[in-house]
Amino acid sequence: MIPRRRLLVVAVAMAVGVAFYPGDVPGGTWAGLAVLNLLLGLAALVDLRAAPAAEQLVVTRSHPRSVTLGSTATLTWSVENRTDRAVEVRLGDELAPSLGAETRTCELQIPAHSTATASTTITPRRRGRFAPTRLTIAVNGPLGLVWRQRTVDEPTTIDVHPRFVSRKVAESRIRRARTLELGSRTSRGIGGGSEFEQLREYSQEDQFRHIDWGATARTGRPIVRVYQPEPNQSVIVLLDNGRLMAGNVGGVPRLEHGIDATVALGTVAVALGDRVGLVTFDQRTVSVVPPQSSTKQVARLTDAMFDLFPALLESDYHEVFRSTVARFRRRSLLVVVTELTGAAARASLFPSLPTLVRHHAVLVACVRDPELTAWADGPVEDVDAAFRAGAAAAALRERNALLAHVRALGAGVIDAEPGDLPGQLADAYINWKIRGVR
Repeated sequence: MIPRRRLLVVAVAMAVGVAFYPGDVPGGTWAGLAVLNLLLGLAALVDLRAAPAAEQLVVTRSHPRSVTLGSTATLTWSVENRTDRAVEVRLGDELAPSLGAETRTCELQIPAHSTATASTTITPRRRGRFAPTRLTIAVNGPLGLVWRQRTVDEPTTIDVHPRFVSRKVAESRIRRARTLELGSRTSRGIGGGSEFEQLREYSQEDQFRHIDWGATARTGRPIVRVYQPEPNQSVIVLLDNGRLMAGNVGGVPRLEHGIDATVALGTVAVALGDRVGLVTFDQRTVSVVPPQSSTKQVARLTDAMFDLFPALLESDYHEVFRSTVARFRRRSLLVVVTELTGAAARASLFPSLPTLVRHHAVLVACVRDPELTAWADGPVEDVDAAFRAGAAAAALRERNALLAHVRALGAGVIDAEPGDLPGQLADAYINWKIRGVR
C-alpha cells in the first residue's frame, strides 16, 4: 500500500479541524484525533482491497529484438484493464541505465475493459544483451486514497549490437574488388585453388614454395606455378578475447576495433562470394560460426560478437589453434585478430603459430597505439618527456621485432592504427584472393 496525496491531505485536514474545533471533543482532542485517524486508516484499507487484483491487469512491453549501439528505438508498455471501472495506473520498468531510456515510468488512465499504452525511447550506450524482467505497477483504489502496488515478471531481452563504423570502408573495398573484376570472376574463383592453371615469371609477392624448379632450370629465370582458383574460398577470423584485448586504443578497447574489422572483412568476403567463419577465444573457444557465403552470414557473425567482452585471462593460442586446424581442414585464409606483447607472444603465440601456418594461409592483425608513435617522435621539452619518448621508442622497437618474428614464421602481418585496421584487413584479403595465395 502506497499512500496518495489525497490521503495525506485528508489526514492534515482532520488534524487541523480537531485542533481548532470550537466545541468540546468527546474524550479530548487527542482521543478524537485518534478515532478519526483510525477511521481514515480503515478507509485506506477498504480502498486498498477494492483496487483491482493482480490478475485483473495484464502488463506487457514490446520493443525491437535488437538495436544498434547509439541508435534510437521505441519501447512500448501496454496495460489491459479487465475490470468494470476505469483505473489510474502508474508503471515503472527496471530498464538498465546504459539502455539510455528517456523515461522508465509512466501514468495511464484506462477505461473499463480497455487497453492503454505508453512509450519511451531507448538509446543504448553499451552493447551486449540486456534482460529486463520486473515491472512495478501501482493501481488507485476507488476512493483515491492509496495505490495498490505490485511487481510482475515480464522477462524479455534486448540485444544491442555494435555500430558498423567501417561500413563505408567495406563498401569502397567491394567496389574496388569488382573494378578488378573479382565480382564477375568469383564463380570460377581467383584464389588459392588446387588445379594447375599456368606458369609465369616469379614476382616479389610470390611465395617461395610455388617456384617450379624444372621450368626455372629450363628458362634460367625463376618461374612459379599459378593454380586455378576454387569457388567459395573460406576466410576464418580468430578473434582474441583475452586480457590483452581489453587495453584501450583510441578511447575504446582493442576488442572493439577487432569486432568492427571482423564485420567489415565479413561484409567484403560475402559480397565477393566467399565463405566467412568466426572463432572467438580466450583460454577456451568461446563461440564458433561455421563458414558460409549466405547473405545472412554477416548477421550471424554480429550475433556471435555483440555480447563479447574481454576476459581477464591469458589466451590459450595452442589449444585454440589446434582445435581450429582439426575443425577446418580445407585450406583457408585464417585471420588472427590479437595483440602482441613480448612475454605473451613468446610464451604462447609464437610456439603455436606454426600449427596454423602448416595448414592454412595465416594473417595476424593488430591495432597499433598512435600515442606511442606520437610520444616517440614528439618534442622533448623536459625530463618527463624524455623518459616517455625513450620508453615509447623501446616499446615500438620491441613491437617491430615481434612483427618480424611473425613474418619469419610464415604468417602475414597487419599492424594498423585505429580506424585503419578494417581497410587494411580488407585490402589484404582482396590481395590474397587476387594473388591466389596457397
